[in-house]
Amino acid sequence: MDPITVIATASAAYNALKKGIAVGRELQDMGGQLATWAGAVSDLEFLSKKAENPPWWKVGSNVQAEAIEIFAAKKRIQAQRDELRTFIQFSYGQDAWEELLRIEAQVRKQKAATDHRKAEIKELLINVALVILVMAGGIAALALLAFILWSASQK
Repeated sequence: MDPITVIATASAAYNALKKGIAVGRELQDMGGQLATWAGAVSDLEFLSKKAENPPWWKVGSNVQAEAIEIFAAKKRIQAQRDELRTFIQFSYGQDAWEELLRIEAQVRKQKAATDHRKAEIKELLINVALVILVMAGGIAALALLAFILWSASQK
């Protein structure tokens, strides 16, 4: 999950929603696009929170560039949300906009319970694996040093 993929997914769903509204499709008939767009919005929020506190093994990588990408993506999503609100309220009324907000909240909760949780578990596993590798390397280095010192003292 990266900001570029998330914004591409959101933009594709947004464009489909916009076209559907333009041709007079019912909002309920565009549930898939609504869920896709809301999922991308949720993913972007998740990425934003992760960028604020990157894992220790990402420090030194291009964290600033990713933060800028996320910021730009959030601005783009906000513009999409504003335009969708205008389209939906104009075409379907305030109740339809509130329905979209409910769908977005529901998708956000589902994403947090599944996809975002999986990403957090994956990051935890990476952290554990890296700590184990560093510890094993340290132990191996100490064992090698002890062997070298022992070999030198035997001569």
